[in-house]
Amino acid sequence: MTQKNDSRRQNLFERWVLNNRFSVVLLNALLFLLIIWVFNKVSFILNPAWVFVSAIMPPILLALIQYYIMNPLVDLLERKYKVPRLVTTLLLFVLVVVALIWIINTIIPIVQQQVHALIKNWPSIWDGAVNATQKTLKDPRLYTVRQNLKDTIDNAQKILFKSGQSTINATLGNISSAVSVITMIVMTLLTAPVVLFFMLKDGHQLRPYLVKFAPKRWQESFSQLLYDINFAISAYVRGQITVAFWVGVMFAIGYSIIGLPYGYALAIMAGFLNLIPYFGSMIAFVPAVVVGTMTSVPMLIKVLIVFGVEQLIETRLISPMVMGTKLEMHPITTILVLIGASAVWGLWGVIFGIPTYAVLKIIVSRVYNYYRKVSEIFADEQEDQAEDASASLQAKDSE
Repeated sequence: MTQKNDSRRQNLFERWVLNNRFSVVLLNALLFLLIIWVFNKVSFILNPAWVFVSAIMPPILLALIQYYIMNPLVDLLERKYKVPRLVTTLLLFVLVVVALIWIINTIIPIVQQQVHALIKNWPSIWDGAVNATQKTLKDPRLYTVRQNLKDTIDNAQKILFKSGQSTINATLGNISSAVSVITMIVMTLLTAPVVLFFMLKDGHQLRPYLVKFAPKRWQESFSQLLYDINFAISAYVRGQITVAFWVGVMFAIGYSIIGLPYGYALAIMAGFLNLIPYFGSMIAFVPAVVVGTMTSVPMLIKVLIVFGVEQLIETRLISPMVMGTKLEMHPITTILVLIGASAVWGLWGVIFGIPTYAVLKIIVSRVYNYYRKVSEIFADEQEDQAEDASASLQAKDSE
């Protein structure tokens, strides 16, 4: 009788604790929160490590972006034409230097002149756009809209003035911080090419080197995990930079055709802002609309036409060809990740939110699939899948 009760208790324990999905999820969540609590308690140990990582990350990130752009050509020449990686790397560095010299001598002076003029004339441009909008809304029937727009403009001007004043005060009060930022930028620009050189030369050996540290039975799956992570990050980086480049080119061509003032500066700004998915083009569109409104109504219509044509080409041709569905992220997921990451980490969240989510998604999905294979909780599903597979085989054999 006692043995039966013990057996019954053991079965209940296994059923409701060990082999219960809800209990396992709660236990894992508890362990996760416990780990966070422990790390919070030993933060004095982790702070120096974080300072060290934050110091070396800027040159590594800059070199990594350039690596993902240049590495496909290095791999192609090595695989197809047997060109040594060192030779291709040196040739790429020479081409980059020549391109930089050409950009500095030709494009930079034009853009610098337009940016300087745009910054200098922006207050008058803004006031002119506001006055033109208010004249358009003088119709008595649009009184409510006009009043709401006036309140919005006043609030925006107050916010911009306060933020400008706070930025100036913070800059004047933190000269040492400004010096440290300049030092970091200089060190990044000096060390990133060195890091990039060795990445291009020896980067293909990193994955086999890391796989050696995993147990033998996990080496194949760990190698595939590293490959998937590298593929996701490289697809995102190359895709975003390629799309941003062509967006800048399209806006530059369109603005030059319609004769929009400060067109090249606005086009370059649109290219950089397009690195922010979904929202970048709309943000870059605002100053173009303001300049077009200030110039004339026909110019505003031309700006709207250029923006419509650019959006059509980008969404229907460039983005599907370049980005495709490599990250396998729904647009709603992308937007929610951007909103949440920007709210928590600001600009860094906007830049790194999507690739971080893609990497975490790959890791979590692989861990979950491995857990499904080894856990007894999903044993019934595995038996059902095996029965379905055997039934399908029997059906094929009978046919």
